[in-house]
Amino acid sequence: MTDKACKECHKIIKGTTCVCGSNKTTTDWAGYVIIINPEKSEIAKKMDITKAGKYALKVR
Repeated sequence: MTDKACKECHKIIKGTTCVCGSNKTTTDWAGYVIIINPEKSEIAKKMDITKAGKYALKVR
């Protein structure tokens, strides 16, 4: 199964519905970052990420 990225929160998922509740997903994404501790991560703050996980850097 191809990984998809949520168009709303950029989280990379396997299914069709994201944990944020959105079903707007795409396979057209590039790059990813793994956030372990969003409270201390500068990248998480810039991307407005509050939960640990794998996120796409660019979602089209």
